[in-house]
Amino acid sequence: MPEVRSADGARIRYDDVGQGALTLLFIPGWCTRRDVFTPLVPLCAERHRVLSVDLRGHGESEHGEADFDSGTVLEDLLAVVEASGAKQVVPVAISHAGFWALDLRRELGAERVPRLAVLDWIVTEPPPPFLATLRGLMSERWGRTRDELLQEWTRGVENEAVLSAVHEDMLEFSEEMWARAAREIAAAYSREGSPLRALAGLSPSTPTLHLYSQPDAHDYLETQVAFAATHPWFHVMKLPAISHLPTLEVPQLVAVGIEALVSGRRTAISTSHMDLGPPG
Repeated sequence: MPEVRSADGARIRYDDVGQGALTLLFIPGWCTRRDVFTPLVPLCAERHRVLSVDLRGHGESEHGEADFDSGTVLEDLLAVVEASGAKQVVPVAISHAGFWALDLRRELGAERVPRLAVLDWIVTEPPPPFLATLRGLMSERWGRTRDELLQEWTRGVENEAVLSAVHEDMLEFSEEMWARAAREIAAAYSREGSPLRALAGLSPSTPTLHLYSQPDAHDYLETQVAFAATHPWFHVMKLPAISHLPTLEVPQLVAVGIEALVSGRRTAISTSHMDLGPPG
């Protein structure tokens, strides 16, 4: 398995499969392993090179000796990109890993990061219940808060891969990691305001696709549709899935969306909403 040494000596491990001039960089969110991309990797690797990373302290990547933050993870991701020799990279980021996708675009520039794909991210201002959850994860109630969060993520879900990822893999992470995740996510929203506002601040504009399944709320979609109407580089695809992990639940549809984004086929991506029908 490929690995790169971080500045502090920690080994950051990743998969490197497929070939192509353009490289997709799969970035899992906090308290999630790169396994969430397992069904998606071979689909995308048919046409592109794919790097799928375990974050520091997650999966097969080492923690390092000291505490770390989002800036440390960004440095790790930059080290992976440079070690891979990739000339052009499209980050494919789950949930709040979208903030790293943003930062990679800022650090490497529009020529090297020509597009962004983000999945199931809260792209608006964070709602008060979500902020309350983050505070709970940083408190003595962290265990109960985590359990309630995971139960919410799997309500109505029957997909075994999703259930395993949430109720087995995520439970392996420590109180320290959940608190770190909450701290860094809260700090990112405090700094950026909302991902849509942060994306609008990129210059030049960067074609961005948001693929998401939850929340299944009309006003959330309409907010993104309205944003797309005035920012034609932004596209949103509402997926017919139940969970927050569409890469496990509907990987074929996620792959279709990513391919449409990177190929520039505007007819394949709705600037408002792509209705792909019920899950098969």
